[in-house]
Amino acid sequence: MNRRIRQLGVVLLGLYLVLFVQLNRVQFFDAESLIENANNSRGLISEFGRTRGSIVTADGVLVAHSVPYDGSVDFRREYPEGERYAHIAGYQSVNVAATGLERSYNDELAGDLIDQRFLSLGDLFVERDTTASLHLTILDRVQRVAATELGDRKGSVVALDPRSGEILALWTSPSFDPNLLADPNGSAATGAYEALLADENQPLLAKSYREVFFPGSTFKLVTAAAGIESGIISPASPQFPDSSGYTPLPSGATLKNFGGSTCGGDLVEILRVSCNTAFAEMGAEWVGPTGMVAAAEAFGFNRGPGIDLPAAATSRFPTEFGRELADVAFYRAQDPAVTLPNGSVPIYENSAALAQMSIGQNDVAATPLQMAMVAGAIANDGRVMEPHVVKELRAADGSLYDTVEPKVTRVAIQSSTAAILRDAMRVVVDQGTARNLQTPGLVVGGKTGTAQLGTSPANSHAWIVGYAGRPGEEPSLAFAVIVEAQEGASEQTGGRVAAPIARAVIEAVFAP
Repeated sequence: MNRRIRQLGVVLLGLYLVLFVQLNRVQFFDAESLIENANNSRGLISEFGRTRGSIVTADGVLVAHSVPYDGSVDFRREYPEGERYAHIAGYQSVNVAATGLERSYNDELAGDLIDQRFLSLGDLFVERDTTASLHLTILDRVQRVAATELGDRKGSVVALDPRSGEILALWTSPSFDPNLLADPNGSAATGAYEALLADENQPLLAKSYREVFFPGSTFKLVTAAAGIESGIISPASPQFPDSSGYTPLPSGATLKNFGGSTCGGDLVEILRVSCNTAFAEMGAEWVGPTGMVAAAEAFGFNRGPGIDLPAAATSRFPTEFGRELADVAFYRAQDPAVTLPNGSVPIYENSAALAQMSIGQNDVAATPLQMAMVAGAIANDGRVMEPHVVKELRAADGSLYDTVEPKVTRVAIQSSTAAILRDAMRVVVDQGTARNLQTPGLVVGGKTGTAQLGTSPANSHAWIVGYAGRPGEEPSLAFAVIVEAQEGASEQTGGRVAAPIARAVIEAVFAP
């Protein structure tokens, strides 16, 4: 009997030790990840009903605030502008995990940070409002124009200041009314959430920074940057031969220009007409996998964008292209005595896929925010700034808690490369596929894009990216617009559909 009791004691002791270890693992080692888990709403439930700081745009429009509530809680959250800021402010709900700024700045809004609660020794003995209000970089006049111009069409608009990373507009259509999810009635909030979740148009998803798309020909800016940085591509050379098709190495389907057209020429010309054949060759045979991956990652692909909003998607550019086979000279040189300027560039098993990726197709994918950041780096002499929507945090009495300072996250390209691309992008606007971006009194550069979806009849995402500024000054605006699933698939789709939206945004930013 004593032996059995001892055995039972050993078992119970072992179970206790397992429980002790697991409890400490959860409390100390996994605590942060559990708190950040989007499915964990327990902590946010405890926050619901408390007063929180307001969220206000750069031009003074109230986006979110707490109001007294005569019911089950003391306060409820209200969003006066409804759907226009739903994907930025997010929402605070009684039983659905918060999103947007309500999540990423939860402690600041609630006034729970030590730095906010105890500004001096006197705060140990008095009670005061410790909440912080968020003052945004968003300009309401620009956000309104983005929403109005996109209208009922599915798509996104991103506008930012390339010098600081401040986001001036961040809009996705369709959107939703966050007030429905902030209802203190848990059943009503859950019902609204489930209805939105079941909507095939995904109104809850902030596609401007949380969804990736084929970037189409807008990605040719990255390919062009990679070519220039390689040292063997310049504005005037090489002269890519006029062609209506490019057959990649070592083998693969021939890539065509839109409509079977023929194009070629120097870098400025092939960017002006958005020549598929030339850029496919440039990426696969002049730059190669190593250079293309390096260029894409320098602009921010394959890493998070660093925005101060939760759950941002990572734009991707593949890094594996199979086994190295031979170099370009092995395949292309007709005469062994001939030296090709790109002859030593290696060809891989999947270099045909690289040719497609070099024109923004195949497995390359980007958020609209990422493509705005590409344009921003070009506008900002190659420097990539950390994007953010919060400018300042202020106390209830208006005093300053904190300011978000501009931060250079990396240098994507040399300033000389950026200057070449800015000049080429101006030609695209003045004489090429982005003529609808022309805005009197401003210097504007752009690049259109059409990402074919492989549907029948043909549909495509219409893109445009670019920059704008006043003559003689540094560009102070970079932007990206995507209009999803438009009829047709010509290279003019981006210029015809997306460019007028971008031009309206440009006009709103530079309005007197």
